[in-house]
Amino acid sequence: MNCKILMLYFFLELAFADKNIQSGFLFNGYFKLNGSAELNHPNMSSAVISQDAGRSQAFQVFYNNSFKFKNSTTGSVFSFSTTFVFAIVSTDPEFRGHGLAFVISPSKGILDASPNLYLGLYNGTSNGNSSNLVAVELDTDQDFQFNDTDNNHLGIDIEGLMSNQSNTAGYYTDRRFQKLDLVSGKPMQVWVEYESSKQQLNVTIHPINIPKPKHPLLSLTRDLSPYISEFMYVGFSSSSGPNASHYIMGWSFMINGQPQEINVSSLPHIPGVRREDEDDSGDRYRKQQKMLAFVLSLTGGFFLLFLIFGVLMMLRRRRFIQVLEDWELLYGPHRFSYKDLFVATKGFRNKQLLGKGGFGRVYRGVLPFSKVQIAVKRISHDSSQGMREFIAEIATIGRLRHPNLVRLLGYCRRKNELFLVYDYMPNGSLDKFLYRLPNCILNWKQRFKIIKDVASALFYLHQQWVQVVIHRDIKPANVLIDNDMNGRLGDFGLARLFDHGNDPQTSIVVGTPGYIDPEIVHSGKSNTSTDLYAFGVFMLEVTCGRRPVDPRTSPEKVLLIDWVTNCWDRGAILESIDCRLVNDYVCHEAEMVLKLGLLCSHPVAAARPSMSIVVQILDGAAQLPENIIGIIKTRDSGDAARLGGLGSKIPSAITSIASLSFTESFVSDGR
Repeated sequence: MNCKILMLYFFLELAFADKNIQSGFLFNGYFKLNGSAELNHPNMSSAVISQDAGRSQAFQVFYNNSFKFKNSTTGSVFSFSTTFVFAIVSTDPEFRGHGLAFVISPSKGILDASPNLYLGLYNGTSNGNSSNLVAVELDTDQDFQFNDTDNNHLGIDIEGLMSNQSNTAGYYTDRRFQKLDLVSGKPMQVWVEYESSKQQLNVTIHPINIPKPKHPLLSLTRDLSPYISEFMYVGFSSSSGPNASHYIMGWSFMINGQPQEINVSSLPHIPGVRREDEDDSGDRYRKQQKMLAFVLSLTGGFFLLFLIFGVLMMLRRRRFIQVLEDWELLYGPHRFSYKDLFVATKGFRNKQLLGKGGFGRVYRGVLPFSKVQIAVKRISHDSSQGMREFIAEIATIGRLRHPNLVRLLGYCRRKNELFLVYDYMPNGSLDKFLYRLPNCILNWKQRFKIIKDVASALFYLHQQWVQVVIHRDIKPANVLIDNDMNGRLGDFGLARLFDHGNDPQTSIVVGTPGYIDPEIVHSGKSNTSTDLYAFGVFMLEVTCGRRPVDPRTSPEKVLLIDWVTNCWDRGAILESIDCRLVNDYVCHEAEMVLKLGLLCSHPVAAARPSMSIVVQILDGAAQLPENIIGIIKTRDSGDAARLGGLGSKIPSAITSIASLSFTESFVSDGR
């Protein structure tokens, strides 16, 4: 993502209540948060937070001096109030940026924060754990993991981005609620007021051409003394992106008193934004005159030329036409236009082809307006009913958010084709590193990290999201590698969703040979244990560097699971590890992964652990069961048909043994 150059314009007028202990200030002028530049004003400091080689950025401006927020004797927080006038200008309605926030911080800048959805306030670790940060967010992007109301709301954030109070942007009149659009480009005024005696924090927003409403938009009763230190800094943090700019056009702050009034009648003009009071009648008149002269200059010959041109344009537009059915209105926010995807992939040329498989072809693309790199999977579907169900699944799975999942950005439907739009992963899939790049061998540290990444993703799908998600096609080809060599699970074309507490079983056998649970052959049903089996095979494959079934090798090595089991029987399980590692691996980690892979790929589903247990074993928070050799040996009790015929005796016995053998740390799996 290319970032525009940041320009910060300051015309500051600062007022001080006391020269020794500053209690407030007034700032008339404006500054713009977007891009990156140095701030050369004695009373302000700026900071830029960058990630992904500068493609993701957050911008911060803080007042240089701290303010005394607490009574040093009683420890109570003083009353304080601030008001500011802001404007958000977006050049692309599809990409509104993430928003900005007024923040009270113990430090002058929050340099360990992350951009994008974290607004430059927190990161994945500090969110929910920072006890000295109070913020009021003006959020223009809906993030489901923070339970955001919508993509146009205000929220009071204490200790994290899960707002304590939030509401759609707007204000209350005597009769009704008037909604405001934060990215309209129009100046609006915000009030943040804390009354110490009532321990009440109020937030109000309104257009600058009306008085301050009597009733606040947000009101939170909370003692702020646990979250605010004696001396704190005030400022703004923004995560805007290249298509949105955030302006602060006036700012006033005061401890124990009302902030000084901002003169809204003399607000500075924002470059490139037309004022509502500007008279454009002269421009309209000149345009009308030019249009009239042009029309009068036309002749009959030119009329025929334009008619032909119009027909050609109509035929071209029909090439990109899309039919939106009633049932698709529910999933509108996830929908891309076919024209944008056609342009992004350069007409789906073969040069843009990343790969192909049984479910379609995948093309690399760059969105025309945002310049975001994407991967587009093109799928054909003959059944309108099947397409409808598939879209319903995609719309739900598109809400999944986890660092080890390939994010589904949306879809496009045209005639009998479906296009799925994903984040672009520059390093491709894991199977390429295992089998198609002889000069690029993954070391043990990278392999172990990828195994843990995929385990974390499956734990999220099975137990942490609001519904149970069964992936049903776990294999190296569906694990993509990002810039930092992290593993990300993708391709949810076969996934199914269920509510927690229900019996998550499907009745259609799907998947890839070699990774399919043997019990499916008999029952015809898959559940979370099915994913466990495939993940067990996946662990063995990544560790041993060979496919689950290899008919070209010697008979005893054809089946990977049997080969690893035989090596273990001979007391030489490490002989099955990929020879290309040349003994450059951590022995106890490799042995643990191999044994855990055999346990997860056990032919009897009841013997397999849950994903929460697998994650704890991989993280070293728990140990493999002491009697794991006895559990694995049940593989030799007969072929798949015979195991299926044993009924409930073997599963119940194994369940009992396995559940008693794990350490007590497994009790806290979390949802």
